[in-house]
Amino acid sequence: MAIPFTKMHGCGNDYVYLDALRDELPDHLPELARRMSDRHTGIGADGLIVLAPSTVADARMLMFNADGSSSEMCGNGIRCLAKLAADHRHVRKDDLRIDTGAGILDVTLQRTGRLVTGARVMMGRPRLTPPAVPVVHPGHGPRLDISVTINGERHRLLAVGMGNPHAVMFVDDPDSFPVAAVGPRLERHPRFPRRTNVEFVARHADEGGLPVLRQRTWERGSGETLACGTGACATLVAAVLTGVIPGREAIIRLTGGDLHIAWPRDDAAVIMTGPAVTVFSGEWSG
Repeated sequence: MAIPFTKMHGCGNDYVYLDALRDELPDHLPELARRMSDRHTGIGADGLIVLAPSTVADARMLMFNADGSSSEMCGNGIRCLAKLAADHRHVRKDDLRIDTGAGILDVTLQRTGRLVTGARVMMGRPRLTPPAVPVVHPGHGPRLDISVTINGERHRLLAVGMGNPHAVMFVDDPDSFPVAAVGPRLERHPRFPRRTNVEFVARHADEGGLPVLRQRTWERGSGETLACGTGACATLVAAVLTGVIPGREAIIRLTGGDLHIAWPRDDAAVIMTGPAVTVFSGEWSG
């Protein structure tokens, strides 16, 4: 059975997308995610995302990491999912509601002419209690500091939930930090019962009146990726809670591009704005 797909990315965080509003959904999605995501024998991606029907929103987002494990949602992925829904004419409006494993999120498409080029997403309020992240922690939040030792070296993290778990680490230089060595150990640390995404972050010089935070991410189930949208939101929240930045918005500089993230108030949703790009479409017969 040939499976129609679309390859898309947000700041280089790339996924294979299936349109279950138009096409029959194949069986064994976790295994399909592993095969399609393989960068040597498959299409090559950070995972598989399905545009699916919803009874409570305009569409539903199903997400599988490159290793076939499921995930609640993806910040870069939801922007592309909304673009796909518009490009395939399932919706004819710019304000959408997407049903995800992290709840129903509001997405506003951004266009250049008629072309959808990006989106703004209301990512929901950060989850800052141990059960909501989830993380094993004796405190109650909102600041969930953690200290762990890996290979004899102590690392300080801040746990933040954005519908999926994150651990934010402020380092001197993310670009020289041994992400590939430390990331997988933190991802599977026993303090995180559902594993965790890990952000390695440093503050750079301001641009256009906004602080710039350089971020590299080790993603749960996918390894290091060029970008992580929920991770960018977690980074902004951690920077606010720790006083790394003076305000409540910043440019998050990812390896694959920039996202604008804002957290207007403690009781408000985090707002993410960034690009959505279609790479190519095809049929999978593997």
